[in-house]
Amino acid sequence: MRAGTFLYPWDLVGDPAAADRVAALGVRQATLASAYHSTRALTPRHPAHRIVTARHAAVYYPPDRARWEGRALRPFPQDWVAGEDPYGEAATALAAAGIEVHSWVILAHSSRLGDEHPESAVTNAYGDRYPWAPCVARPEVRSYALALAAEAAVRPGAAGTELESCGWYGLDHLHAHDKIGGAPLGGVGAYLASLCFCEVCRAGYAAHGADPDELRAMVERALRPFWEGRPPSAVAGREAEWRAIAALLGEERAASVAAWRDAVADAFQREAVAAVRAAAPPGFRVLLHADPAPHRCGANVGVRPAGVLAHADGVVVPCAGGAEARAAALGPFTAQAAGTGAPVIAANFPVVSGMGGSPGTLAADAAHAASLGATELRLYHAGLATDADLATVTAALAELDATPG
Repeated sequence: MRAGTFLYPWDLVGDPAAADRVAALGVRQATLASAYHSTRALTPRHPAHRIVTARHAAVYYPPDRARWEGRALRPFPQDWVAGEDPYGEAATALAAAGIEVHSWVILAHSSRLGDEHPESAVTNAYGDRYPWAPCVARPEVRSYALALAAEAAVRPGAAGTELESCGWYGLDHLHAHDKIGGAPLGGVGAYLASLCFCEVCRAGYAAHGADPDELRAMVERALRPFWEGRPPSAVAGREAEWRAIAALLGEERAASVAAWRDAVADAFQREAVAAVRAAAPPGFRVLLHADPAPHRCGANVGVRPAGVLAHADGVVVPCAGGAEARAAALGPFTAQAAGTGAPVIAANFPVVSGMGGSPGTLAADAAHAASLGATELRLYHAGLATDADLATVTAALAELDATPG
């Protein structure tokens, strides 16, 4: 299986040995961040630093001034990685080491964007805005995100792109000094707390048969037990989550909400892929980070597998957890793959032990993913992992390469 790893530009810029170390892992591809959200990142091997603080969402290349002229929403520059084009410098180094580079683009996730343009952010049933989550139903957000998708994806030398958060974002964020875990919400509560009630979404609910005021009151009522510490019984699995949501909102109201949000997400995803393809050379691959349950929000956005595989070149699917969780994540995509040519189904495995990854089981986990129909591997994340984790990954990839078939 073709293996690739995620990287940040700061993993390579200023470290002449970094690209060769990545190549020595046995990976053939690097998914390199060109537009990324705020983060604080470890750099265990860099000769100049150990911690990088990306204070806000930013692009790691010089944006085209003409493209963004006159737009209220535009990408932000960065000043924590040296040089005008750290993405380009890192990509050049990786290519010189024999690694194919694909861009990694974060779309509907930017805290600074929401801070400076709060009207564009998801607004929950209580009127709280989520500055990290631009509402993809809003025209100004779609215009911004589609322009960003085309520009940040199609960087010089890139053979493809992976679009993350290409759809609805919501409550889950891992915010700085995050303190919202006191009332565990699970998948059901997180969905309810992620529903947007901006004026665009209110009109969308109404157009699909759900009175927005009644819906808002129903969401508040459904969430009350979570705040009181007596949440409904926990449910496991994507289908069970949706059944529980429908029971709380009412079948018809839940269906109306889903109809609006699914239509928005599907149109946004199609438009993002089309925008990238319009700017890209022939053969450029466009993948989406995706979850097979349409109601789920976040970096791995909820999609309808048949729909997304009909217009994108494939998906990157989170495969943390055991065999059962992996089968549930990959199965809906691989079941559709036979009827849509030969799409990429990339199984994404966390390999940083300190962040809950399991590099020691990578060979077995990857073999299981392949048996389920996965065609490629993604490793999260070579820049964040310790030397010991990377040594384990190198051995696992060598074992997979030596396995017949």
